Amino acid sequence: MKAAVFHGIEDIRIEEREIPKIDDDGILIKVSYCAICGTDVRIYFNGQDNVIPPRITGHEISGVIDSIGKNVQGYKIGDKVVVVPQIACGKCFECLRGNSNMCNSADVIGYGLDGGFAEYMAVPGKAVEHGNVIKLEKDQDLKFSCIAEPLSCVINGHKNLNIKLGDDVLIVGAGPIGTMHALLSKAQGATRVILADIEENRLNLAHELGTDFVIDTSKTDLYEEVNEITKGQGVDVGIAACSVPSVQSQVLSVIKKGGKALFFAGLPKGKSINPIDTNIIHYKEISLYGSFGSTITQHITALKLINSKVINADRLITTILPIDKLVDGIKMVRRGEGLKIAIKMS
Repeated sequence: MKAAVFHGIEDIRIEEREIPKIDDDGILIKVSYCAICGTDVRIYFNGQDNVIPPRITGHEISGVIDSIGKNVQGYKIGDKVVVVPQIACGKCFECLRGNSNMCNSADVIGYGLDGGFAEYMAVPGKAVEHGNVIKLEKDQDLKFSCIAEPLSCVINGHKNLNIKLGDDVLIVGAGPIGTMHALLSKAQGATRVILADIEENRLNLAHELGTDFVIDTSKTDLYEEVNEITKGQGVDVGIAACSVPSVQSQVLSVIKKGGKALFFAGLPKGKSINPIDTNIIHYKEISLYGSFGSTITQHITALKLINSKVINADRLITTILPIDKLVDGIKMVRRGEGLKIAIKMS
């Protein structure tokens, strides 16, 4: 099979490899699509402690079951599926209270296990047993379904925000994640969604998808623009959806009294100690949340939103490339070209 193998920083090689073997409890998937995540970009350019080369990365995966172990039940060859990459232990305190995304000893496909930037991928029995392989309806499109993973992370981020009818929501970061935050906010009833970024092309794409206001922060002041839109009241919810430390402070500065803030994006290594004015949180009684990863249930919800076109995946996926062009796709993501880029395997 053809596979894109990460051998080190800025070193991904397209190689011929043996199709992986599965045990009696595992499933072999013929990968159809694997979308490029910002984490894949970070791994390529900077490496990551839990990705030991050589490794096949990629964790936003859709495909078709090619073969199953003799002990596997509930699946058959030819089933369309997506794969939840985080394989939780199911036994730790966090797993037992329903927070499998916070599992203390999870394995992750595309990090510690070979992922989806290959024509075939083995899913271990532990993942099959825990429900990490989600069957799709016959009419669900494999191309669109590959972005269920990032959308599920956005859904997880919204779990404490309780966005409702009449709310004003600000998202800073107009990449695919920020745009998903905007679309999900509208679906939850937000009256005005404001999206800010320095990339004009991405702002234009987001505006076409239904964002009410866009702010190019390379040309204008975020605080002034948001206050003009909200007549000085500020927004009910602010979401930092890009890895720029100053954005966290900017988001806090425009939230109204009693509002909510979400720090969705992690900050780069060495820049995560970030000074913010905590008096804003104190005196305005702002609730501040973080979020990380997602659960299997949230993946299922994401698939429902995609299949019903509540979230229009057709407009979010702007580029399809073959596996030989994976590095080109990674560089496109880094340059902020388009929104979501997916690799088509077969």
